[in-house]
Amino acid sequence: MSTRLTNKDILALGFMTFALFVGAGNIIFPPMVGLQAGHEVWWAAAGFMITAVGLPVMTVIALARVGGGVDALSTPIGRGAGILLATVCYLAVGPLFATPRTATVSFEVGIAPMTGDGPLPLLIYSVIYFALVIGISLYPGRLLDTVGHFLAPLKMVALGALGIAALLWPAGQSMPAVDAYQTVPFSSGFVNGYLTMDTLGALVFGIVIVNAARSRGVTDAKLLTRYTVLAGLIAGLGLMLVYLSLFKLGENSASLVPNATNGAVILHAYVAHTFGSVGSFFLGALIFIACMVTAVGLTCACAEFFAQYLPLSYKTLVFILGLFSMLVSNLGLSHLIQISVPVLTAIYPPCIALVVLSFTLRWWNSTTRIVAPVMVVSLVFGIVDGIKASAFADLMPAWTANLPLAAQGLAWLPPSLLMLVLAGIYDKISGPRSVTAHQ
Repeated sequence: MSTRLTNKDILALGFMTFALFVGAGNIIFPPMVGLQAGHEVWWAAAGFMITAVGLPVMTVIALARVGGGVDALSTPIGRGAGILLATVCYLAVGPLFATPRTATVSFEVGIAPMTGDGPLPLLIYSVIYFALVIGISLYPGRLLDTVGHFLAPLKMVALGALGIAALLWPAGQSMPAVDAYQTVPFSSGFVNGYLTMDTLGALVFGIVIVNAARSRGVTDAKLLTRYTVLAGLIAGLGLMLVYLSLFKLGENSASLVPNATNGAVILHAYVAHTFGSVGSFFLGALIFIACMVTAVGLTCACAEFFAQYLPLSYKTLVFILGLFSMLVSNLGLSHLIQISVPVLTAIYPPCIALVVLSFTLRWWNSTTRIVAPVMVVSLVFGIVDGIKASAFADLMPAWTANLPLAAQGLAWLPPSLLMLVLAGIYDKISGPRSVTAHQ
C-alpha cells in the first residue's frame, strides 16, 4: 500500500527541489541584471521570471505528469530519439559542464581570494569537493534527509539573510539602464532568464524529485504527481523571492561597483560593504553550499539515468561521474563556458518545445506529427544560434543575423511556431491514426 507524505516531508521535498535549482549561477546572475537594468529593473525582472522560474516549474510539472525523466517525456518522438535527447541533456548539464562548474565557481568565489587562482589550489580543492559530492551521492535514498532536511534549509536561511539585508540596507542608488535594457527591458530579462539553463536542469532533476518521494514509500502514481507538482511550486516560490531580493541588491549597488563585469563582483562588493570581512566568509560558505547541493543532485540524476542503459551499477557510475567532473573542473571556468555555451544554446530550444507541447498532447490526433517536426525545426535553428555563440561564428552566412528575434538569441522561436501551425493543420486534415502514436 502506498504511504502518504507528512506535511514536513512535502515541505522538505519542496526545499530539496529549490536547493537543487539554486546553484552559483542563480545567485550571481540576477544582481548583474539588477545593476544594468537600473530604473527599468522590474520590467526586466518580469521577463526574467517567466523563463527562469516559470519554465523550470512547468518542466517539473510536465515530468510529474509522465512520472519519470526526460526519456519518459519524449515518447512522442520515438524511443531512439528520446534516449539520444536525454543522453545529450544529462551529459551537458552533468559531467561535461554544470557539475564541474559548481566546483570552479565555488573555488573562485570562496577559496581563490585567499590562495590565489593557480592550478594547484584548484586541484586540491576539486579533489576534496568531489570526494564530498561522491560521498553524499552514493546514498540517493537519503537525499530527502541530507538535502531536504539539512542542507536546503541552511541554504535558504543564508539566502534569506542576504535578501533581507538587500531590502533593509541598500548600498546606494540605482543608475540609468544600460544597453538593451534602455529600449527592451522585458525581452532582455526574458532572454537572460532563458540563458540560466534552469529548464535543462529541471529535465534532469525531475527523476530525482520523483525518486525522493518514492524513497518514503509513495508508490501511487497520482500521489507522486501531486507531491512533485507541490515540490515544483514551493521551489518556484522560493526562486522568485531569491531573484527579487537579488535584483534589488544589484539595482542599489550601482554606486559601489558601477562598472562590474559579473554578479560575483557585485555580491562581493555589497557583502563587504554591509557585513565587513565576516561577509566575505559568509558569501563563500553560501556559494559552497549552493554549489554542493546542485552537484549532488546532478550526479545522482546522471547516475540513475545511465544505470538504466549501461552495464554498470549506480554506485560505480557515481564514482565515474564524480572523477570525470573533477578532471573537467580543472580546465578552469572560462574554458568550460567557452566549450559549453554553444552546445547548451543548441539543445535548449528543442527541450523547451518538448516541455511546452507536452501540455497540449490531448489536442492532436497524433502527437508524433506535432512534437517531432517542431522539435526538429527548433533544433536546427538552435544549432544556428549555437554556432553564432561559438568560435565558428564567422562561418555563418550573413542572412542568419537578420532572422526575426536573432538579436535576442531567439531565432528558433518564429520558425518553430510556424511549424506548429502547419503541423497542426496537417494533423487535423489527416485525422486519427489507425496505430498508436507512441511507436
